[in-house]
Amino acid sequence: MTEETEVGTRLARFLAAHPDAHHGRIAHLTRAGSGRSRDNWLFDLVFEGSNGAEQRESLILRTDPEGGLIDTDRATEFAVLQALEKSGLPTPVVRWLDADGHALGRPSLIMQRLPGICDYRVLHNSAFPLTERVDLARRFCALLAKVHAVDWYTLGLGEVLSDPGPHAARAELDQWTAILRQNQLEPWPELEYAVAILSERAPKSSRTVLVHADFKPGNLLLADSQVSALLDWELAHLGDPLEDLGWVTQPLRSSEHTIDGSWEAEDLLSYYEQETGGAVDRIALHWWVAFSAFKTAVMQVSGLRAFLDGRAEEPYRPTRRVLTTLLDAVLEEPA
Repeated sequence: MTEETEVGTRLARFLAAHPDAHHGRIAHLTRAGSGRSRDNWLFDLVFEGSNGAEQRESLILRTDPEGGLIDTDRATEFAVLQALEKSGLPTPVVRWLDADGHALGRPSLIMQRLPGICDYRVLHNSAFPLTERVDLARRFCALLAKVHAVDWYTLGLGEVLSDPGPHAARAELDQWTAILRQNQLEPWPELEYAVAILSERAPKSSRTVLVHADFKPGNLLLADSQVSALLDWELAHLGDPLEDLGWVTQPLRSSEHTIDGSWEAEDLLSYYEQETGGAVDRIALHWWVAFSAFKTAVMQVSGLRAFLDGRAEEPYRPTRRVLTTLLDAVLEEPA
């Protein structure tokens, strides 16, 4: 039995047990590629509408892969997306959840498929004039500000995600250090040094917001140059808004978020301040930039472990560039 046939069979059984699937049939089941953390299967649910006419609902099945860079929880992701349906953010509507993978083989969720294309290098796509790309970068920044402005308490996210209060930096560092310890198979002196320095300098947060934790063009869909969807909420949590800002301004992701000479990291930060009406603490941000490089390295350690365990096909490991960037960020004195 091919993987597609197996997924299709399991999916059909799963949907048959849900009355709100309208006894529909599955059409055009296609694997969208194996991501670094999730497997995605696209399909249409075809059913008879109330007027007797055929209707289609475009859906996507997100299921845990055999091995990924990180382990996350589908039930939490499902609950976050459910809560965000009332937020005004362009997030997909979730439909069904198989939290333990009993029906679909691995923990999975099914959500509506939104229109648009994904281009993680869109800010450097020469097919678009520079002015349009800078305008798009501003819209990305404004969307991040809207994520941080979400009233997470009213939406009930406090029942799903824990609030670290002023100790968000310490909580994130402890979490990713634990992931490092769980997955490392050899000494990484650079990472140990980073843990020690980051631990000494962890800043306190001035406010708690909803953090996306992987905000990037590669997790956005564009339709007619407008953002139609913000995807991949598997790492979302409550924390410091500087965490997302550190992620998008760290040197390792500069090619995705900045445009040399036209939209630099400082332009992004200034525009964010304009959108939010608040100042960005550059000294505290420096810590989050270094933490983001650390987090990237830990993801690669985790990916290497998955490969060696036979759970992933691609061998990840911290590259010299990642380690050098991390040490530079840790050693640099904040301005």
